[in-house]
Amino acid sequence: MSSDLARRGWPAGYGRVILDQTDSTNAEAARRAPGLTAPEWILARHQNAARGRRGRPWAMPAGNFAATLVMHPAERPEIVALRSFVAALALHDAFVAVTGRAEPFSVKWPNDVLLNGGKVAGILLESTGQGPRVSHLAIGIGINLAAAPEAAQVEPGATRPVSLIAETGARVTPEEFLDLLAPAYAARETLFTTQGFAPIREAWLQRAARIGEEIVARTTHESIPGTFETVDAMGNLVLNTAKGRRAIPAAEVFF
Repeated sequence: MSSDLARRGWPAGYGRVILDQTDSTNAEAARRAPGLTAPEWILARHQNAARGRRGRPWAMPAGNFAATLVMHPAERPEIVALRSFVAALALHDAFVAVTGRAEPFSVKWPNDVLLNGGKVAGILLESTGQGPRVSHLAIGIGINLAAAPEAAQVEPGATRPVSLIAETGARVTPEEFLDLLAPAYAARETLFTTQGFAPIREAWLQRAARIGEEIVARTTHESIPGTFETVDAMGNLVLNTAKGRRAIPAAEVFF
């Protein structure tokens, strides 16, 4: 794949920064955010303090992808948070562009992309602000392009990690993948800002893993088994449980 050819489609109005090393791209985004007037992608070839959800460490072997899109959104915080679905769809689009195949890929609530049922990518949203305003949003994305962590490195019961190259044979550098992801995200972002969450939700549900199946949602206080029915208009996971239908705003999902 020619990176020069891919970059011809770089979206207008989005910055692009490539770093050899940083602590984490989300931390770098927070440092840069006050001086930005437009969205900016920050990619690092190496991270020495990467993290995932709930502060968990994120392993980053050489050749894997770590980038953050930082922006200053205008919506209320609960609407801003729906960009995790926007990012998941953009990732799905980019994976299809790289491999030419859609069927091995699916999305997992709240913020993972699966390949042949294993986790190939994760999304971490972080924001700052007070009250009804978000001063900046960082959409951190980690992808196992070249290698996946060992099973012992992930939480017991969590989705097994997989890499793009091992599962599909597709070789792509982080820079090349970013040149596909950025325009994919820009297109989904335009849809989100002009038409709202409804078309994003519909597209996400079409790609969702385990709809209609039994799953377990684990919050900080309880484990909730139930049938995965849908995602509602605010992005909540909706389960049919033994105690009735339940909308869950935040949890870890286990299959």
